[in-house]
Amino acid sequence: MFRLLGLLGGLSLVTDIGTGAPMEESLKRCVVAARLARAVGCSPAETSELVYTSLLQHLGCTAYAHEGAEVWGDDIALVRLAFVTNVADRKDMWRTWVPGLADATGTSRARIVATALTTGRKGEVAGPAATCEVARDASRWLGLPESVQADLFHVLTMWNGTGHPGVAGDDIPLATRLMHVASTGALFTLHAGEAEAVAQVRRRSGTYLDPELAEVFADRADELVGDLAEMDGYEAALACEPHPVLMVDEDRVEAVARTFGSLADLKSPWLQGHSAAVAQLAGTAVGALGLDDQVRTVRVAGHLHDVGRVGVSSRIWDKPSALTATERDQARLHPYFSERILARTPALADVARLAGQHHERCDGSGYHRGLAAAQLTLSSRVLAAADEYRSLVEERPHRTALSATEAAGRLRAEVRSGRLDTDAVAAVLEAAGLRAGARRTRPADLTERQVEVLRMVARGMSNQQIARRLVISGRTAEHHVQDIYVKIGASTRAGAALFAMQHGLLDEPW
Repeated sequence: MFRLLGLLGGLSLVTDIGTGAPMEESLKRCVVAARLARAVGCSPAETSELVYTSLLQHLGCTAYAHEGAEVWGDDIALVRLAFVTNVADRKDMWRTWVPGLADATGTSRARIVATALTTGRKGEVAGPAATCEVARDASRWLGLPESVQADLFHVLTMWNGTGHPGVAGDDIPLATRLMHVASTGALFTLHAGEAEAVAQVRRRSGTYLDPELAEVFADRADELVGDLAEMDGYEAALACEPHPVLMVDEDRVEAVARTFGSLADLKSPWLQGHSAAVAQLAGTAVGALGLDDQVRTVRVAGHLHDVGRVGVSSRIWDKPSALTATERDQARLHPYFSERILARTPALADVARLAGQHHERCDGSGYHRGLAAAQLTLSSRVLAAADEYRSLVEERPHRTALSATEAAGRLRAEVRSGRLDTDAVAAVLEAAGLRAGARRTRPADLTERQVEVLRMVARGMSNQQIARRLVISGRTAEHHVQDIYVKIGASTRAGAALFAMQHGLLDEPW
């Protein structure tokens, strides 16, 4: 059995790097929220709900990353600047958000303003809707209570009713209101110190923040955030969860891993379904090699091997041309980020090692450490081969997908060059062949045509683009999309993509 908060606490670092926050900001926010809950007299059950809500506040941070990068040039900077800006204060938008985004993206302030007044307006509605929907749905896949799901669906609400969804005041769940105050206090304490945190909470009181809760924070700031900079966030978060603490078994650990892998894959429509496909392929291959005791660990590592992608702008993953040297260096950081995130959870130590090595090669030419064959276990070699195979049979912005036969030829060439392991590649290709003939069951009563359309929706295609691809009318394409949304209970592209990934509907090349 594993402690759920320990597992999610480590994985919350994914949302830290995805929002441009310092590592452990989510953990420390969780601690501040628990303290604030006790300060206002919340029950243990209410405090427990708030611990998970606050820890996972930014669970939907990848939902609009692709679109954000497409419009603004850097989705991570966009999100971070939105957090540190008082969006209810037009002067602060000019003082903080506009120049900050201009500097982060290397564009002029005039262009940032022009974008905000034109193409950026769509994101003001679509971005929050996608973020809230994905946060709610992902928390459901994590097995969290309905109260936490509702809290996270309201993550972008504001006290004065101008946020999303459009509720105000006491109609916003209490845990969400507490989370907002704790989040603002923790963010600015870590960013600029306790005095600035109090000032920023008071500035947002009555617009973004519940004024009564904001005043509690301002009056008791020292006991709430006084030790924030020095604390071990992981241990402090574990200590703040009321008893009885929530425990999970190994099956649930894999479900959690799959959810975080799917959230990482949301960084780009070209990546969706990749992590789940690698997990299945690598797990099957390891089993075929007789490493039965490694199957579950390898599957979990397969789901989580790419979580480090969240820390790199979607602009890089979506780029249709060759990366520059600088961009390539940024992309190559993702195994390092994956390993560092996963290593924060002691129970995932073996998974962290495997995830960190999925781009290593037997001849020492891989990254991020340049390890050679003697330093790589057979499980590591299998995961590397599975990741390479799946990458080849999946379309990318700069190339079309290879056929299974072509991908197999590439992997065999890598074996001959000494980069990939002979046995690992043989097992992966055998596993891929066995999977190719299997028929899939379709969830939510989706038809084969609807699954085909769902893949296109997940890729970000418009109704007209779907119509042209399928040679049908635009109205027919629209009907397909609306029927799919009704069946799966989603209303945004990101929500549909998350559903498709969770049910393995994007694993097949198309």
